[in-house]
Amino acid sequence: MNSNESHDGERQHPHSDHGEDHAGSALPEMDLRVRALESLLVEKGYVDPGALDVLIETYERKVGPRNGARVIARAWRDPMYKQWLLDDATAAIASLGYQGRQGEHMVVLENTPAVHNMVVCTLCSCYPWPVLGLPPVWYKSAPYRSRAVIDPRGVLKEFGVELSAEVELRVWDSTSEIRYLVLPMRPPGTADLSEDALAELVTRDSMIGTGLPKAPAAARESK
Repeated sequence: MNSNESHDGERQHPHSDHGEDHAGSALPEMDLRVRALESLLVEKGYVDPGALDVLIETYERKVGPRNGARVIARAWRDPMYKQWLLDDATAAIASLGYQGRQGEHMVVLENTPAVHNMVVCTLCSCYPWPVLGLPPVWYKSAPYRSRAVIDPRGVLKEFGVELSAEVELRVWDSTSEIRYLVLPMRPPGTADLSEDALAELVTRDSMIGTGLPKAPAAARESK
């Protein structure tokens, strides 16, 4: 599909009809049920709230995004796989064993020196679970969902990403039919790194477009 100009001159993917299975109408009721169940389990002493927070944080930041990191690392090292990923992301991702609900129709967006892509779901929180795990709280928040379209450069700046005026910023709106994954640019100085080492450089936010991959030195320091 062709992109359209958004309010500030950036390019925005058209927001198509989300359909009945889009979480826009179902999330509030489901959220209430989950909260009620959580409260009951905590009240009866079956669940430690602190441990639950740690578990959620782990799946948001570590376990889930590792799948996507593997996809990105493979694309960085294998030009043929990268082209397949850009041509048919769903099949290319499934070939690594990452498929399932919320990942039935994937599209990969390549960042280049001239173009930076960022993903949002303006109506709710559509997110590619098979490659990124659970969506972070901020991704589901109303401020991010609105400001990502109105002031995308401002949002990126708050995440620590400042783009030069020459870089075109494209904001893509996820739907129940399409989930997006950003292919960030490979960091310099990584020509000799293995696929495993490259995967360690890929961050969750870099695959949403609100962050960048780690530099090799930063990855070593974080261990």
